[in-house]
Amino acid sequence: MSSVASHRFARISPQKVRPLADLIRGKFVDEALDILQYQPQRGARMLEKVLKSAVANAQDPDQNPGRMINVNDLYVSVAAVDKGPMFKRIRPRARGMAFVIKKRMSHIRVEVDEV
Repeated sequence: MSSVASHRFARISPQKVRPLADLIRGKFVDEALDILQYQPQRGARMLEKVLKSAVANAQDPDQNPGRMINVNDLYVSVAAVDKGPMFKRIRPRARGMAFVIKKRMSHIRVEVDEV
């Protein structure tokens, strides 16, 4: 039985978080948390929070009634970072031109499953 957690509309570009998601996909939860803890990127903190939330969801008796989940048996089955909407801002330039600034957002989704 898999448990899912997500962070929607995260104010970080998906391009910055995807390499971190690739690092933890398929790893055991404790190993994935160790990997993310020592990454210097800001996206690693977001991914770490989502992973901890997915583990808490797996241990929640309301979501998995009648099952005792051992954290050591959980692994990251899905770590997906999809693009969300963009804030578009205009930066004026010389001679009436303009430059569009795209502030990108991400949807971070982590799914943990038992071995």
